[in-house]
Amino acid sequence: MRDAFEQPSPEFTVGLEEELMLLDGETLDLAPRAAQVIGALGGDPRFKLEMPAAQLEIVTAPASTLAEATRELARARTDLEAAAAGFRVAGAGAHPFASGTGPLNTGERYRAIGAEYATVANRQLVFGLHVHVAVRGADRALAVYNALRSYLPELAALAANAPFYEGSDTGLASVRSRIAGLLPRQGVPPAFESFDAYEGALRWYGFDDPRQWWWELRLHPTLGTVEVRVPDTQRTVETTAAVGAFVHALVKHLAERHDDGERLPVAETWRIDQNRWSACRHGLEGELLDLETGERRSTRERVAALADELCVKMPSGDGAARQREVAAERGLRGLVAWLADGFGA
Repeated sequence: MRDAFEQPSPEFTVGLEEELMLLDGETLDLAPRAAQVIGALGGDPRFKLEMPAAQLEIVTAPASTLAEATRELARARTDLEAAAAGFRVAGAGAHPFASGTGPLNTGERYRAIGAEYATVANRQLVFGLHVHVAVRGADRALAVYNALRSYLPELAALAANAPFYEGSDTGLASVRSRIAGLLPRQGVPPAFESFDAYEGALRWYGFDDPRQWWWELRLHPTLGTVEVRVPDTQRTVETTAAVGAFVHALVKHLAERHDDGERLPVAETWRIDQNRWSACRHGLEGELLDLETGERRSTRERVAALADELCVKMPSGDGAARQREVAAERGLRGLVAWLADGFGA
């Protein structure tokens, strides 16, 4: 598994993966017909099935810059809309009013997951944005991974985009992680003292498919990337690009600090998870605790300061608040229509 991180290929390339809602064109409920749309795309490698039958995934190829990846994502969204005749497509962390359970896609992998996780698998109607950044050197990639764990609450807060679930306001900025957490190996991942320890953890479980290492952050064992999985899917390409740029800059920043000889801090999982709850509940409107001192600070201020340090534009981070505003004006069906209207924006 070290080999994937030791390849002499370009560094800090970036790839985006979006899990998307397939909607009935009339009712705007989830439509478990993703396989039909994928079939219409004729094997285009940018589009893939995921576990829920109402979920599609866009996967961009590794790009040298975030701008290049964003352009590819925009083209893919346009092509997907054109192929999804009779359906609509939308991005958010969860569907606002659909049933919380749904069928899985067919295929050996999904049948095996369904057999193991029973009805919990059918509840995984949640949609995330995954950002891959190539980091060369297995030990270096692990150091970045261990440190990046501490920033998962900030990333979750600025990308929180799932306040409604099964027709009700959950009171959360994002309900997605609470649903995903019904499965094992979710949330804040463990730290590892060495790359050998990481490999040993996978061997201990006996993974035939390392993709089931479902944490909100992971080292991808075949792509050689640090994969950030904590953000919710975003409504527009613009907001997706802003989140992706933030993640990309943060990974590069940590790698450069490591290169300068800094021993990157590794926080205890339970402390990060406490901040992770605040991000889930309040988004940017909450408070985060300093992982060493416990000092409280506004999440929005903390993320803004981090954006300044990284020299990137801070995403608005107001997805949940904006959804609530639209729902108050138009109702939940109008909200879903608004989400779909923004898909090609």
